[in-house]
Amino acid sequence: QVQLVESGGGSVQAGGTLRLSCAASGLPGRIYMAWFRQAPRKEREGVARIYTGSGSVLYADSVKGRFTISQDTAKNTMYLQMNNLKLEDTAMYYCAAVQAVGYAWSDLRSYRYWGQGTQVTVSS
Repeated sequence: QVQLVESGGGSVQAGGTLRLSCAASGLPGRIYMAWFRQAPRKEREGVARIYTGSGSVLYADSVKGRFTISQDTAKNTMYLQMNNLKLEDTAMYYCAAVQAVGYAWSDLRSYRYWGQGTQVTVSS
């Protein structure tokens, strides 16, 4: 049974940092894993993606230079280091995974497995 469990969310002031974690179980070794986020009254959007086989990464333009996606293959865990957080980063953050991507990396339809989400709130 596939399970994705996010953790690490919380409340932080603008300019602060957080690190999200996504612990995966029941998945093969080489998969695509991504972080998405959804703010109130907005659509869910892709934040970053990593291919666990090669470690290649992709980012949304809005987070480039501030967020870093990474993995610990020994722990089957993916991370999202978020620096210089902005008010507009406030959202529920979700972990997603799939064995083969069928659409663009930031397209929700590309991912088969989803976590329950962890809330990130950035205040001024």
